[in-house]
Order: sequence, then C-alpha cells, then structure tokens
Amino acid sequence: MTSNSLADRRPVLLVEDEREFAFEIKSELENRGHLVLLTSLAEAADLARMGDAALLILGRPIFGVDCLPTLRMLRNDGIKTPVLVISIMSSVDERVRGLKAGGDDYLAKPLAMAELGARVEALLRRLDGARLTKLEVDDVELDLIERIVYCAGTKIELSSREFDILEYFLRRPGRVITRAMLLQDVWKYHFSIETDVVDTHISNLRKKIDTHDVPSRILSIRKAGYMLRVAHSSRELS
Repeated sequence: MTSNSLADRRPVLLVEDEREFAFEIKSELENRGHLVLLTSLAEAADLARMGDAALLILGRPIFGVDCLPTLRMLRNDGIKTPVLVISIMSSVDERVRGLKAGGDDYLAKPLAMAELGARVEALLRRLDGARLTKLEVDDVELDLIERIVYCAGTKIELSSREFDILEYFLRRPGRVITRAMLLQDVWKYHFSIETDVVDTHISNLRKKIDTHDVPSRILSIRKAGYMLRVAHSSRELS
C-alpha cells in the first residue's frame, strides 16, 4: 500500500453521480492509502478554495451538469489543486476541452481502477514535488515544514493550535474569517457550539505576533469575525 505525504494531510475529493462507480473508486484509492471524501461539486470547489483538498476527481457530467465551468472558475481564482476529470465524453475534442478548462488529466469511461489509481498517484507525486512550504504576508512568515513563525524577522513561539490559526489566516489574507469557520476548519467541530475558545486563542495569538503602537495584525470585524490585516502583499513560497 502506498501513501502520499500530502494525501495524508488532506483528502482526495470525489464528485461522481454513479454511486456504485464512486464507491469502486473510493475503495481503490483507500486501498492505496488515500483518504477519499464523496462530495458535491459545490462542496469540492469550496474545500479547494480553502486549501483543504489534495486532489479533485470530477465526473463529467455530474447530475447532467458539466463540471468544466466550475473548474474554469477555480483556475481563474488561482486555485492550483490538481484535478482529474473522468468522463463518458471521450472524443479528442472533449479531452482537449477538459484540459483547457484546467484539468491536469482526463480519463474516459469505462476505465480500469488500476489506471485511475496510477493517474491519481502521479498527480499527487507531482504536487508533492512542488508543495507549498512557506506562507508570507507582509512581515509575517510561516514555515509549514519546520512549523516556525517569524514576525518582523523575530522568531515567535506559538502553540500548535496558535500555529494552525495563524496558518488559516495567512492562507486567507484580507478575508473575513468567522468564528464558525475556525471552529469547523481548525478545531474540526462539525456542530454548533457555544464557546469563547476562539476569542481566547485569538487574544493569545495577538499578544505574540502584534507590535506595540501598531494596529493588530488580526482585526476584529464587528458582528462578523476576524480578518488578517494586509498592508502590502502576500506570497506562497515553495
């Protein structure tokens, strides 16, 4: 059984409307050591935007709807998550359309599970070779491999949870982040809960990364949540 370091952290998202076929794919990939989640097209797009997917496998069409407009939109938004399109549309023209829309690979049905598994692992190896290792917004730099944080050139000691929260913000600079988003994506609470744990951790994180006499790097947005303040630019480094 093989395993990929990125797949260990994030799931392969499978969008397929043929239930039996979907479970065949899921079984094949899980036997190879990958975590696989069956999702809708909209859910897959949302998770890809949040950086919570190692790979997307998109059936085409899906419940009668072509996935290519959604794929094209993801690419236009700068989402680089690898995408494997599987389709009954097997002509050369349709394959070209799929690749031009942003697909990294295209498999025509019917297909062999062994080939699909090999294609998935090839895409994940390609991603693993160019994986993201650092995030940088203004003078805050986060090393994803060593789990080290620097603010204005000074190393900052963070707890594991504080590191995860800061990573979440650095991946979404200038965007409003709600408490519910943090509870679901960082704490993995998939249910409603009344708690001040988010506010407490944000307060502790601010004390460590903020500079005196300068507005907080993490702004409070009234009745909404929080936002990472962006003065200049953000970069993703590999």
